[in-house]
Amino acid sequence: MQTKPMALTLEQLNSAPSDQALAWLGGIYEHSAWIAQGALAKRPFASLAALKAAMADEVTHAPHDQQLKLICAHPELAGRAMVSKTLTAESTHEQQTAGLTACSPEEFETLQTLNARYKEKFGWPFILAVRGPRGTGLSRTQIIATLARRVQGHPDFEMQECLRNIHRIAEIRLKDLFACNSALGDEVWDWHQSLAQYSEPDYAARGELTVTYLSQAHQACAKEISERMQACGFDEVHIDAVGNVVARYLGSNPDGKTLLSGSHYDTVRNAGRYDGRLGIFVVIAAVQALKRRQTRLPFHIELVAFAEEEGQRYPATFLGSSALVGDFDTAWLSQTDADGVSMLQAMQRAGLDPQAIAGLQRKPSDYLGFVEVHIEQGPVLNEMNRPLGVVTSINGSVRLQCEVTGMASHAGTTPMNRRRDAAAAVAELSVYLEQRAAQEANLVATIGQWQVPNGSINVVPGRCLFSLDMRAPSDAQRDALSHDILQRLRDICSERGVRCEWEETVRAAAAPSDAGLQSRWEQAVAELGLPIHRMPSGAGHDAMKLHQIMPQAMLFVRGENAGISHNPLESTTSDDMQLAVEAFSEFLQLLCTDHL
Repeated sequence: MQTKPMALTLEQLNSAPSDQALAWLGGIYEHSAWIAQGALAKRPFASLAALKAAMADEVTHAPHDQQLKLICAHPELAGRAMVSKTLTAESTHEQQTAGLTACSPEEFETLQTLNARYKEKFGWPFILAVRGPRGTGLSRTQIIATLARRVQGHPDFEMQECLRNIHRIAEIRLKDLFACNSALGDEVWDWHQSLAQYSEPDYAARGELTVTYLSQAHQACAKEISERMQACGFDEVHIDAVGNVVARYLGSNPDGKTLLSGSHYDTVRNAGRYDGRLGIFVVIAAVQALKRRQTRLPFHIELVAFAEEEGQRYPATFLGSSALVGDFDTAWLSQTDADGVSMLQAMQRAGLDPQAIAGLQRKPSDYLGFVEVHIEQGPVLNEMNRPLGVVTSINGSVRLQCEVTGMASHAGTTPMNRRRDAAAAVAELSVYLEQRAAQEANLVATIGQWQVPNGSINVVPGRCLFSLDMRAPSDAQRDALSHDILQRLRDICSERGVRCEWEETVRAAAAPSDAGLQSRWEQAVAELGLPIHRMPSGAGHDAMKLHQIMPQAMLFVRGENAGISHNPLESTTSDDMQLAVEAFSEFLQLLCTDHL
């Protein structure tokens, strides 16, 4: 049998005898050669990404008991196997990379205690990809904090989280086996870390990331993004009248059209590092690659780092992209923040010219369309073990502020059949929400706010205030969902002898992806050897605004930690970032080939 080459190639793997190929891949999943054996039956693999997907699918389609055996095949972190030096070579390397072999006595004791609690609660060992999202290793502090958090989890969730971490371990082992370089993804990952140094003082003191519109941290981000664009090869870079950082990479045809791309760089409070910003840095990396090859495309690339999308400092949202579609409401300028500073004052202090905002509107005929890369902000890709997803539509939404009024009465003396309980009516509605939204794929309905004003422990609630948020991939589905929920609310109130009122605060149209642009995203993903997964976006994005004047389509990138977003745990890997850059670059080439 051949020995393993210094760096295995796909050609070697695809052509090797089955026993040789199995010998090379058998240790990728700990003590579970059955995974490699099943995946190898699908040879040849067009890319390393395709091989990863094939191996992950073997686990996904395995019976529950076999998945559990896979988890139990892994050693505890800093456990007895490490002490006795009986770990596999791969596990030894991973635990050394994270510094677990150099634990202090206190750290070792903490890990042992938490490991024991975890094993007792769940019945399997705690699994964590200790080499982390960039592959260079988590710190011992990060590992301990993650174990302390996850020991509080639900068994069903934790089992899946262990499997997801096992897939990440396998991904890193495959990279080592094939000596795979993710230089672009590593660079994009590093850019995110650099930009995250800017946070507003009160939040920075707590180690939190918060960047709201035109704060000092926001302006520092704009400066760094601008400098990054210039250093990576854009021909023109400036900050516009609303605070967007705008860059252009000129094409070979001066009269050619322009592909518009971008996302936002402001954040929610106590945010993650990737929401919005990923869509800026992926494009910068792709343009940097074009510049290094001295390649010009037959169209221009315009990248906009939108100054505001989240609506955190001022009630208005999508300020940056609204300006580009001619939808910036000048009434917003009089809005004030928590300190009484108006938007107009904030703009003037930042050196912006509000009078010039009207001139930012883009002419649709000059553009091929708008594309946006974004972290998914949800669990779907993570659960499916898919690094990229093609967005079919950005869901339309309706938001309402509602009030149910009944009769406050004594909780001890009012019989159950004589009550006019406002909160009970809303509780009944909340059950219906779940049932109705579950009837069709991709519908969601949420009561996110729920208050009983002046409520007391011994008083039947006489008044209940609550919010309703309803979303669907099409306006027709959204309207049907809203109609049914509001009709059920009327019926519940009639049956219970209470009154209901509501005010519509938001009605956003769905933004279906342009068929041509979506098709090119799908082709780009397929060219990487990845399965194509189509999905709607439940969250709103700047692409929704650009949809008003030009075709648009989005690409989602998988998030770690079950895809959580708007949270410090928001994360993705440098390997997935690499794939996003490669997909965007392939997308550009498809536009060139098709002469769109």
